[in-house]
Amino acid sequence: MRDRTMNVIHPTGREWDSEYHAPALVGPVVELLAGAALVLDGTLGGGGHSAALLDAGVQRVIGIDRDPDALATASERLASAVATGRFTALHGNYASLDELPLAGLHFNGILLDLGISSHQIDDAKRGFSFREGAPLDMRMGQDATRSAADVLNESDEGELMTIFREYGDEPKAGRLAREVVRRRTTRPFATSDDLVGAIRGALGPRSGAPDFARLFQAVRIAVNEELSGLERALPALRDRLAPGGVMAIMAYHSGEDRLVKHAFRDWSEDCICPPKHPMCTCGGDHALGTVLTKRAIVAAADEIARNPRARSAKLRAWRRAE
Repeated sequence: MRDRTMNVIHPTGREWDSEYHAPALVGPVVELLAGAALVLDGTLGGGGHSAALLDAGVQRVIGIDRDPDALATASERLASAVATGRFTALHGNYASLDELPLAGLHFNGILLDLGISSHQIDDAKRGFSFREGAPLDMRMGQDATRSAADVLNESDEGELMTIFREYGDEPKAGRLAREVVRRRTTRPFATSDDLVGAIRGALGPRSGAPDFARLFQAVRIAVNEELSGLERALPALRDRLAPGGVMAIMAYHSGEDRLVKHAFRDWSEDCICPPKHPMCTCGGDHALGTVLTKRAIVAAADEIARNPRARSAKLRAWRRAE
């Protein structure tokens, strides 16, 4: 596999699109992971990346997803690979590897495509979008303990402010949190219209789709514990890489990308203790591996034109030392 040192233009990967989902950055994902004997696709979705990797010669892929719909779709799409033992789908959360039947396995490649699939956004009953009348659900799987409605109706003002500020980059997070608390005293939040109304009430009548998308995403991240799950998963996934194995992670949110960037950087340094620390206590007496992407790889203009959801994708990769 070649080192990735900059964000470069890649093929759009149109042939891997499906009605369920159009995977982003298929070209660079294949470049980074092609030739691997065993790949873990920790966010299977519609199976587009897995299909491309199998077609490129990866010997075996194990796919994980929290969403039973994704598992069914990917398994049907990859039925021939299932029959030959080259593809296995598992229901679960990549952030809880110990709960999955993966004991003793080490992977030559690990892929995470964070965020949500096109199918989840487009399925109104899942409640991920701000289209009129959608239920405030947003759970990626039944392992999520609270729905979006639960988060908005049960969280105190401080927790809501943190969600809007930290996950939604909202400068008026305090005002929006107060607006949510005020409104739920007369009627609980139940549909997308309730949250849209609160956003407009706090941000003003000029607020629109970009604000709704950003703040709905913030609530979704809280519902599914996406940032805390990723932070917990990163070292566990690293330890599941075989020597020379590559981890590739695609993020769509600045918080996710920051966690990935910093983890890959820290793992690539000999020691991360403070300069004046009398002795090394971080255990990093030698680098664990090498960053393969000095800058995040992003989608080319033609891919964004075909698949607008790819515009936010940032792909970073790291290789474990031999």
